[in-house]
Amino acid sequence: MSTDREKVKVLNKLVAHYGIQNWWSDENRIKDWVSMILIQQTTQENVEKVLEQLDPYLTVDQLHKMEDEKLQSLIRPAGFYKQKTAYIKELMSWFVSHGEDFEKFESYSDETLRKELLSIKGVGPETADAMLLYIFNRNVFIGDQYAIRLFKRLGFGEFKNLSHMRREFNHLTERVPVELCKEWHAAIDEHGKVFRKSKNVDESWLLS
Repeated sequence: MSTDREKVKVLNKLVAHYGIQNWWSDENRIKDWVSMILIQQTTQENVEKVLEQLDPYLTVDQLHKMEDEKLQSLIRPAGFYKQKTAYIKELMSWFVSHGEDFEKFESYSDETLRKELLSIKGVGPETADAMLLYIFNRNVFIGDQYAIRLFKRLGFGEFKNLSHMRREFNHLTERVPVELCKEWHAAIDEHGKVFRKSKNVDESWLLS
């Protein structure tokens, strides 16, 4: 059975290999937040196109009050534009109902805030964890498909889904800075993209 120490060793080796990615570091947290809805079922390139078009409107007030048809037109390149418009509207409405104050959530426990986020239409477990980590700066391990497949290949276990992997890995984040948690996820994603291009990638170095 793999130990916590071995898991952390793999994660830190990935970060050292791929370098600091510094994801979702925009000064405008609303831009980062909306990106997490836009990225669903599309590519980063398409999201970047949309964000360029959305740039003048990336405030809570403007997104909340914008006509659906206009928002649909602006985010069309990201696909599922009607669905994502509804999700963005739901997200902004939820934030407005909580006073549009990120500091308010500092008193929430991780699990309470996660339940709140999961109550928003369009926010599933993986997206909720990404929001916890990158928007609310909570120490979270995102057990997405890249992470599940990687640790399965390395022999760490048969992780059935995100929830299963979260149970096995999330406690590791309690011992490290939140910025490192972010880099763990980013490095796993970078490695997943490399492996997707070539299934013959040597991964033995991660266990040495």
